[in-house]
Amino acid sequence: MNKIKKGINNFYIGESEDKHIAIISFRKENDKVIIADRTFVSDELRGQGIAKKLLDELVNYARKEGMKIIPECSYVKKAFENDLEYKDVKI
Repeated sequence: MNKIKKGINNFYIGESEDKHIAIISFRKENDKVIIADRTFVSDELRGQGIAKKLLDELVNYARKEGMKIIPECSYVKKAFENDLEYKDVKI
């Protein structure tokens, strides 16, 4: 099983933040808003729902911290448009 780990401004799967095989990264706009700016899943993990699992980790983090998310990367934009489960954190 691929374990999702919390890095500095990201959630990733792999040996380390620098040696990841999947990642969703973000940056803080301010104390209440984060910007989801990149999602990457390596070929070896594609088709396993990994990007959604990473997004769910980010969304859970935002909820816990009382933050909203601006979707900048295309994957998060599409997920936010198509899935109502994220409406509480979407700006």
